[in-house]
Parts: sequence; structure tokens; C-alpha cells
Amino acid sequence: MKPHHIAALCLSFLYVSLFCAGTAFAAEVRDVRFWRAPDHSRVVFDLSAPVSHEVITLSNPDRLVLDIATANMAKSTDGLTFENSPIARLRYAEKPDGKLRIVFDLSASVQARSFFLPASAGQHDRLVVDFLDQEPSDEPRVVKSVSQSAQRDVVIAIDAGHGGEDPGAIGPGRLQEKDVVYSIAKKLQAKFEQKRGYRVVMIRDGDYYVGLAKRRDLARKAQADFFVSIHADAFTHPSANGSSVYALSQRGATSASARILAKRENEADLVGGVSLSDKDHVLAGVLTDLSMTATLDASLNVGAQLLGEMAKISRLHSKRVEQAGFAVLKSPDIPSLLVETGFISNPGEANKLRTSRYQAQMAQAIFEGIDRYFRESPPPDTYFAAVKRGDTVVDPGAREHIIARGDTLSGIAARYNISVGELQRHNGLSGSTIRVGQKIQIPAS
Repeated sequence: MKPHHIAALCLSFLYVSLFCAGTAFAAEVRDVRFWRAPDHSRVVFDLSAPVSHEVITLSNPDRLVLDIATANMAKSTDGLTFENSPIARLRYAEKPDGKLRIVFDLSASVQARSFFLPASAGQHDRLVVDFLDQEPSDEPRVVKSVSQSAQRDVVIAIDAGHGGEDPGAIGPGRLQEKDVVYSIAKKLQAKFEQKRGYRVVMIRDGDYYVGLAKRRDLARKAQADFFVSIHADAFTHPSANGSSVYALSQRGATSASARILAKRENEADLVGGVSLSDKDHVLAGVLTDLSMTATLDASLNVGAQLLGEMAKISRLHSKRVEQAGFAVLKSPDIPSLLVETGFISNPGEANKLRTSRYQAQMAQAIFEGIDRYFRESPPPDTYFAAVKRGDTVVDPGAREHIIARGDTLSGIAARYNISVGELQRHNGLSGSTIRVGQKIQIPAS
């Protein structure tokens, strides 16, 4: 064989080898998932390896083009839908240069952000693309000004932990923490909404992830009087069990388990799809502010009430309110607690946590603890403060009934075709004792 033929064969072999090597090390897109949140739509690409990418927006028609270097699509996207979002459809093609081009056909122009998330906490490498809503979301806003209402509602912010990309802890039978705690949170919401004097703000009201800092921000925007974050714990050994309550610490953690839990919960942003460039903007010095001392005192008082109620239905992992540096609790002006409803990693507790009955019991325990605190120590401009002072409370839709000799709550309830519990809740009555001449209000049916 002539020398120039040998050289040509060698070059051909080198080209084929390099091409095959490049193909062999191409990242695979193993799954594509869609999440809808109140203020954005999120598409997540699960990857077999890290990638670089580029995003281009085009108009006439509106499109967003995502080029992923050295990648191929290993998952069919035929069944993927993008309900209630600006994304009409997704299509893709693998280009000769090894790039994977993904095109989102849009119903309107959008602002988008994209970022790569390295593998962490059991999740693979991921590429995240967020399509930001153009209009501000209709988030609840509550004004607590005394001038507007001298008998305002107490505002409770309920935060179901994790969600969306972040399943939280995984229990037996693939029971996911995010699903359990959301169910408890919805039951807790219903209990507060059944009692006069409360208004509820749900931090997440669906299966999507909210960054830890944004959870606090949503509570502050709603001017919440209290923030409760609901979780289900996990440990490497399945024998760990019990419920617990945590508050923020101005110093170090009060126990090793509290420190470990805070570290794990604070890393949720890495799993939930929050860019590493998103910083916690709470000033470091805020924890030394005098207002924080009063907030922590209130948090610890409510926590003690919660533990007393939770002890009635479950074993307590710790009989005191533990403290650590939980990022989600760092609101200087809102009393805040994180409640671990049990160990989802414990088979026995997981079996309880998956049942609607136990979820309702846990929601009731959390409700009773918070409700007792606000009935005993209400903010001065609220309905509960008016009831405690003995002021006349106004409900435009209610009728007034003056207690006569021989009246009983059950008899009054039957007369007006309402339940005794509804009558008690509406008038802030903790028992069935009434007195002649007392005025009570009959809620509108």
C-alpha cells in the first residue's frame, strides 16, 4: 500500500474514532417535565451528564430556541402537555454538529430564564427553563391597618414544604413528603377558614416549588401574623420516629438533630430548581434586631402550644421547641415555626401519614395550638382582641340572639338550623356555657 493511502486511512480512522468518542459521551435527555406555578411555567430536562446550553428568543411567530451542546433526546415528548402556559408545543431535532435543538412554539412573547443544576440530593443533572408570566399573579394581599378595620382577621400563612421538582423525603412505597404535607396543609386551611376571625394565605397551592426566600416574601407581602411550614422528617435508620417543632435560632442549633435537619431543609433550593445565583437577601444583622426577639418569643410560645396538642396524637421526637438556622423561618417580623409531622422514613409513621384520617388529626393539632395562642394573645386590632375585651363584634350577615332562661347552645343551634360547633366558632366560645342576657350572633346560612 502506498504511503499516501496509509496516511488517508489513518486520518479516516482518527475522524471516525473522534466522532464515535463524541457520540459516546453525548449527554442524554432522559426525561422532560413541566410544572405550572402561579407566576411562571417551568420545563425541566433530566440529563445523564452536565451540559452547556444557549437560549434564543425569536418572533413572528414567537418561539424560544434551546440549543444543548453534545446531547441527544432519549425520551419521547409526545405525551407532554403545557396547560395554562404560553407554551403551545415542543419540538426538537438532533443536528449534525452534535447539538440538540429544542424549539418551544409560543402563544405570546415571553421573558425566559435558564440555568443548569448539578446533581444533588438524589436528583440527576438538570437543565431548567422558566417562562415568566407577563402579568403579575393574583397573590392574596391583606392590609392590617387599624384605620381600615378595628376587627380585622388574623392572617395565617400555611407553607406546605417542598413541591414540584423537590419531592422531599421518600418513604416506603415511594410515599413523597411533598404530597403528604400538602394534604395536611389543605386540611389545616379548611379548619382555619371554618372559624371566624382567620384568613389563610397558602404559600403554595399546587404541586410546584417555591424558593425558600420567596416563601418568606409571600408571607410578608400578605402581612401574615403567623407562618407555619409543614414537613415530614426522614433519617437513615427507619426506627427514628416522632413529631417535632422547630423555631429559628439567633445563635447555634439547640441539638445535633436540629442542625442536621436545618442543613437538609436549607438545601431544598438546590433540589427544587432554584438557581445557585439566587441569593438570600436577608441581612445578616437582622437576627440581632430587637423586633426579632419579640418574634422569637411568640414563635416559642406557639410552639409550646403545638407540642401539647401533637402529643395527644403522636409520640414527640423532642418535648421542647428545637431551634436552628432554618432559612424559611428568617422573617424578622413574623412569628414562624417549622412542624415535622413525623418520620416518613419510619414504616409505621409512614402508614399513618398516608391516611386522610391521621392527616386530619395532625391538621387539627396544629390548628388547636395556633388558635389557642391567638385567642389568648391576640393582636390588638383583630376580631379576637375585640372578643377578649368584650367589645361588640360586627358581622353584617349575622343575626343576634339574646340568651333567655332555659336556652342551651344545642337548642339554639337546632332552632337556627346550624351546628353547635359552627355557633361556637362564630362566637369564639370554647365550651357550652352561656348566661341569661348574653348576646350571641347566629352566622348567616
